[in-house]
Amino acid sequence: MNAEQVVAAISSEENITEVYLVACGGSLVDMYPTKYFLESEAEKIVTGLYTANEFVHATPKRLNPNSLVIVCSHGGNTPESVHAAKRAKEYGAYTIGLTHNKEAALIEHSDHVFLYEWGADSDVKNNPMAIILEIASEVLKTVEGYEHYEDFRDGIQKANGIIKKAEELVAERAKVFADRYQKEELFYILSSGASYGHAYGFAICSLMEMQWLHAASIHSGEYFHGPFEVTNKETPFILLVNEGRTRALDERAKEFLAKYAEKVEIVDAKELGINTISDTVVEFFNPVLFYSVMCVYREALANVRNHPLETRRYMGKVAY
Repeated sequence: MNAEQVVAAISSEENITEVYLVACGGSLVDMYPTKYFLESEAEKIVTGLYTANEFVHATPKRLNPNSLVIVCSHGGNTPESVHAAKRAKEYGAYTIGLTHNKEAALIEHSDHVFLYEWGADSDVKNNPMAIILEIASEVLKTVEGYEHYEDFRDGIQKANGIIKKAEELVAERAKVFADRYQKEELFYILSSGASYGHAYGFAICSLMEMQWLHAASIHSGEYFHGPFEVTNKETPFILLVNEGRTRALDERAKEFLAKYAEKVEIVDAKELGINTISDTVVEFFNPVLFYSVMCVYREALANVRNHPLETRRYMGKVAY
C-alpha cells in the first residue's frame, strides 16, 4: 500500500484528529519538516513532535484511537522507538512504522509499515523524510482538504532530479569547505522554517556524532535575540538559506554575518534549483534538498579529517 491507500484505510475506520511524529536522532530530524508542514497548513489537525523516550515517559493526554502515531527507526530496533510504538497501541492509536529493516522489532507494534529505500542510489521520494511528508499531505487532504495537494505531489516527483544536480553543483565547494575548516572544533548551523530541523540534525548527527566536533543549531529568527553576540571572525557559521516564506529570516542573518564574521558557508536552496517546485509548497522541500546536499559536505569533511562517518566510541559500544 502507498501513502494514499494507507491514509484512506485509516480514515475509513477513524477520523484522524492528531498526528504524532515520534523518533530519535536522525529519524526525528526527518520528521521535523512534517511538523512544520502540518502546523502551517492544517486548521484542525493537532501535531506533536516527540523524541521517543519522552513520548513514553510523558505521553500526551490527547493520545486516543483517533490519533495517528508515526514512528521511524532506521534499524527498527531502537528500544525507545519500539517502546513508543507499543505505548501508542496501548492507547488505541493507529501506528505507522518506518524502517529500513524488514526484521525490525518496530514492525510488531505497527499497523502499517513502510520499508524505505536507503543509499546513494535511492530516489529521495522513497526515503523517510519524503515518505512522512507524503503521508501528512494525504492526511491533510483526506481530513480537511488541501488546496495545494497537486503542487505537493508534483514537488515529490521533482525532488530527486533537483537534488542530483545540486549534489554535483556543490561537490567542489564542499571540498574547499572541508580543506578550509578541517582544523575547526566548533560550528554553528543556522536555518529557519521547515529546515530548522535539519540545522539541528546536521549539528547533532553529522558533526557531533559522526565527527566528534562541537556544534549547535540556531534558528535564524532567534539569532538576533541572543546568539548573535558570539559572532566573530574566528568561528565558522553554516547558513542554510530557504526558498519560501522564511527566506527573509535567513537573508537577514546572511547580511549580518557578511559584516561581522569571516568564516561563513552559505548553502542557498534557491541557487541549487529548489524553485522549480511551485511557490505554494516549495518551502516544505528545502530540508529534503539540504539533507542530501549537506551529506556531500560531511563526507568531504570526514575524508580530509581522516575520520570515517561510521566511527563511534560510545554508540553501540557501551551500556547506556
